[in-house]
Amino acid sequence: MDKETQQLIEQANQVYKDNFPNTTWYGRCIFLSWYCDIGTCKFCFRSTIKHKVQHAKTAKRSLSSDLVEALLCKKLGWRIEFLTGGYRIFPKEEMLERIKLISKVYGEKIWLNIGVIEKEDLETFKPYVKGIVSSIETIEPKLHNEICPDKPIQPYEEMFEKTKDFQKSMTMVIGLGEKKEDFPLLKNFIKKHNLERITFYALKPVKGTIFEHGNGPKTEDYLWWIAKTRINFPKLEIIAGTTARRYEEVGSLLKAGANAFTKFPATKMFGTKEAFKIEEDIKSVNRKLKGTITKLPDLDWNKEVELLELNEELENEVKEKLEIYLKRIKANYSKTMENNIN
Repeated sequence: MDKETQQLIEQANQVYKDNFPNTTWYGRCIFLSWYCDIGTCKFCFRSTIKHKVQHAKTAKRSLSSDLVEALLCKKLGWRIEFLTGGYRIFPKEEMLERIKLISKVYGEKIWLNIGVIEKEDLETFKPYVKGIVSSIETIEPKLHNEICPDKPIQPYEEMFEKTKDFQKSMTMVIGLGEKKEDFPLLKNFIKKHNLERITFYALKPVKGTIFEHGNGPKTEDYLWWIAKTRINFPKLEIIAGTTARRYEEVGSLLKAGANAFTKFPATKMFGTKEAFKIEEDIKSVNRKLKGTITKLPDLDWNKEVELLELNEELENEVKEKLEIYLKRIKANYSKTMENNIN
């Protein structure tokens, strides 16, 4: 890592310490569907031929799966990063019902990242939603038009103008071809729309896209954008994405000024050596993790589901789905402990 970036990270770390407590958390994105009505963003798995052949508008997750993840978030100390799932995935009535139930299970209002939302729909969702996310992906106009040809920035900006009663956030993917000289564009966008939060992701190369043969951004480039944003916006909530492949970066992401991390497949990798490593790295940069990605609390999980007061059919579905999740989590933990002993 070059000296300039190292100094930037140290400065960002101090700015964070001056403005936030020494805590962090894991943010869980809850997917509602694997379908997207646009499906042409050139970095996204939804743009691949394989996806288009195998998935149609009916490719939605079961409601029970979404509610299980909301319950796990509540009981394991995770935050729901946002609900997402591509453009125009459900009729409004079905979308409202899912948002309402997920918010009920979680016990708080939630964030939405489901494309451009009309003003009347925002009013409908308001009792259960506290924030709206715009998937900007990349901020430089020419690059954005090339990477996301059918998802222009302007409708998101117009949506922000209608969201007076909501918190506002955006996402940005590092590794799409952005340049450091583009940072003023990001800075101006955050200021213009008075954003309370931003989520950064490091590009994950997807087979079938134009990026499939790449490796994503260098760690130092990813850290540069996070640190630069922290220094310019001391109070902004910054969430940084990681993956099963990049999990060793989490400590560095926090040191660069991120409040929390997301995108780690925690339900699949709960209790694994990678999850334990993340928790160790969090401690190494003097942060305390709210919640856990390694140890299940001692709960009567069926009782927890019953307390949600769902209808009988849905309650049984949630119990069955939750058992699948818990079985995998327990198996991961047992395997990790066995390997440590050996």
